[in-house]
Amino acid sequence: MIPRVLTVAGSDSGGGAGIQADLKTMLALGVHGMSVITAVTAQNSLGVQGAWELPVEAVRAQYRSVVDDIGVQAVKTGMLASAELVEAVAELIGGTDAPAVIDPVGVSKHGDSLLASSALESVRTKLLPVATVATPNLDEVAQLTGVHVESEEQLRQAAAAVLEYGPRWVLIKGGHLPGDAVDLLTDGSAEHWLRAPRHDNRHTHGTGCTLASAIASGLAKGLAVPEAVTAAKEYVTGAIEAGFALGGGIGPVDHGWRFRAGG
Repeated sequence: MIPRVLTVAGSDSGGGAGIQADLKTMLALGVHGMSVITAVTAQNSLGVQGAWELPVEAVRAQYRSVVDDIGVQAVKTGMLASAELVEAVAELIGGTDAPAVIDPVGVSKHGDSLLASSALESVRTKLLPVATVATPNLDEVAQLTGVHVESEEQLRQAAAAVLEYGPRWVLIKGGHLPGDAVDLLTDGSAEHWLRAPRHDNRHTHGTGCTLASAIASGLAKGLAVPEAVTAAKEYVTGAIEAGFALGGGIGPVDHGWRFRAGG
């Protein structure tokens, strides 16, 4: 049977990030994508014009519908918005026998807040402990731990600070640093440094959602964490290179770049 991956995240009406990016990534990587929508956003290439979170009972019902009937080989989380949603989703994942990729979404590409400040403690104490892999960017590392990374050497310090909250692995995304796009994957003992050339392309909307979904897709196929993350990094690098203009602002990465590249 085709591997099944469940995304628990917000909807991006512009189609570049969130649930839409997750499902496109899963299709591109050969798994069956399913969704639990946590919030609806009015969003385009210029930013987030509005966001409405769904009731906890609606989120819980969607999750149970999918997991209890269809089953999952991996779960991925994105925008969870409030402490109540974070805690409910953490509880659901904790009761599910499948790897979980936690993307602790704090702010959008345009700087719009997607997580209430009151929810940060719930992310630290409830959500990160159930993560197989947590994938914070440097802004989210600062939000969660107070560690401000300004150089590649500080990625280890950031990883150690996030690991204290209990995820099995953490992928610190160094994409906001100058130079090559360098990420650090570690479980506190093994270290994997992932490097890719930086593409001069401003159209990078949805990068974080896409990476986390690609990792979840690899885990659902049975890959070990380092192999799943390495393959996901390769996929995202190609998607960034092929990112395209859309609307008047920041366009999305190209989730279907391999189809157009013929491979």
